[in-house]
Parts: sequence; structure tokens; C-alpha cells
Amino acid sequence: MGNKFFVSDCEGPISINDNAYELSGHFIEDGEKFFEIVSKYDDVLADVLKRPGYNAGGTLKLIVPFLKAYGATNQKIINFSTENVHLIPGALETLKFVDSHMPSFIVSTSYNHYIMALCNKTGFPYVNTYSTTLNIDLKDLNSIEQEKIKEYRKAIIQNPEFEFLDNIFFNELPKLESGNLMKFVKPIGGEGKKEAVQDIISRFKLKPKDLFYIGDSITDVQPIRFAKENKGIGVSFNGNEYAINGADIAIMADNTTIISVLADIFNGYGKDNVFEFIISYSDDPLSALKSNFVNQSLASKLLATNMPRVEIITCKNMESIIEKSSIFRNKLRGESIGGLG
Repeated sequence: MGNKFFVSDCEGPISINDNAYELSGHFIEDGEKFFEIVSKYDDVLADVLKRPGYNAGGTLKLIVPFLKAYGATNQKIINFSTENVHLIPGALETLKFVDSHMPSFIVSTSYNHYIMALCNKTGFPYVNTYSTTLNIDLKDLNSIEQEKIKEYRKAIIQNPEFEFLDNIFFNELPKLESGNLMKFVKPIGGEGKKEAVQDIISRFKLKPKDLFYIGDSITDVQPIRFAKENKGIGVSFNGNEYAINGADIAIMADNTTIISVLADIFNGYGKDNVFEFIISYSDDPLSALKSNFVNQSLASKLLATNMPRVEIITCKNMESIIEKSSIFRNKLRGESIGGLG
């Protein structure tokens, strides 16, 4: 059929990591707990309040002054990210397969340092990626500001109430020179990911109906819905409730080979045949994999894995899928990362 294209989130469908969470744990005192608090605050801003001009994934902007105060530099972030890229089983093969068969892209909220490290590890072309640009060396930090930010970190952990955090992030931190770092960070999340997909469509003269988008979290809601609303395919891979609520299809798996199978069917035969395959797969996986529109080399690889669950999402089965997907998500990525929005 041709002209289909593949766009994937990074952390979740490709890698186990949550790089920003891990950076916080590495650099910031009690950083994992700190990150979890800020991430929940971010979810409220993006999903509950829908604050104008604020996108899901804003956590990556909000934590920057704290990373800076605890000694993070561009080079240290590069070094840490390079040493800590952990792929989902099968992801290297999936990236190579889709990139060799259709225009393929990664659209990630992660910092550019991590996406560059992932591309170096996998061979995926960095030019075909979108991520959150961070230059943490842009501003210097004096000792007075450093201690002030560390005091804010301690206060946030002691009092994680929304109003208290709102005052720190939108009133107190912007007064600091280092707080101005946040102005230069524009997270690629939510609406930002949708805009990245639209840029891909414009740059490469593609059509929205030919989009296969796969993601797993709140930052993927807008591009997943964009795919679905434009008659492409929006897929949740071990997604949380945010991703599942917007998607056509839910994959629950500990290996990415099923992504290769579905993307290949979509590329060669179109959306209707993807749905036909999933219905057949739900009834009899072995028979479905023998279909003449399934790449038999991929089918053999899939049979060698723990067979994934794949379901078309409806109003009736959504709650059940959210529960099952959460189990896969937490098992594969750990409960701390799996529980993040």
C-alpha cells in the first residue's frame, strides 16, 4: 500500500528506562521520591486543570534547577544516559525492521542526551527523532541559589501539597537566575508530541491516515488520539490508563516483536487487516499467525516469545485492559516507573 509511517514513543515501547526519573535519583538527594511528587503535580496541571500553555511532560522542565543545584552538567547527563540505556527485549530488532520497511521516527519527552545515547546504541538515525532539548550549562549557579534550591527540594518532600508546589514552581523559582533555565526547556510531551507528528507529516509529505503511533503514557494521549481521529492507528504498549483511554489497540507484552507484526500488516495491507488479525489472534493465535498477510519470519520470532495479549479497545473492555496492562507495565518496568503518569 505504501506511504505508511511509524512513530514511537521511546520510554515504554522501546526502552525500560525513565531517564529523567533515573537522573533525579542519581543526582538529587532523595531524588526518586522528589521526582514522583513533581510528576504527580505535572499530571494534575496537564490532565485535571488543563492549565493553558502547559503540556504533559512538564516535569522535565520543572526538575532542571534541581538537577543543576546538585551538580548535573551536560557531560554528566550524557555519561549517565550512555551507561544506562536498557531496551525492551526485541526493541533493537523492531527498530531495525520498521526503519527498513517504512519511514520511522521516535518522538520522545526524554532529554536529547538520552535519545542520542539510545540512537548510538541501536543505530536508529538521530535525525529522525524529536526530544526535549536541554542545555543545563546555559546558566551558572552561585552558592546562595544552590542552597535555596536545595531548601525547596526538602520543603517539597515534606509538603507535597499542590498549592505549595504551585507557589514554588510558578512564583519562587522564576525569581532565581537558575530558575530561568526552565524558560529554555520546552518538553516534547502531549500537544508537543502531536506537533512533532504534524511536523513529520509536513516534512515528508505524508498523510495522517497512514500513521501508526505507539505510546504508553499521558505524554502520548494527544498523538494517539490524533492517529485515531484521522483514521490511522493509535496503539498502547503496556500503557497506563491515559494511553489506553485514547488508543485503538492495547498490547500487553514483554517483547516488542508484536509491534513489528502489527506495523508490517498496517504497512502492507492497511488498518482493516490489522483489526482483522487482532480479532483472529484473540480467538486462535497460532491460526492467525499463519495468515497470508503475516510475515512468517516475524511470526516465527513471535512464537519464540511469551505470547503477547493484543486487544481492540472498547468501552466495555477498557477497565479490564487498564488493569491487565498495568500488571505488564509494572512487571516489565518496575512499580516506581510503571506508576508514573
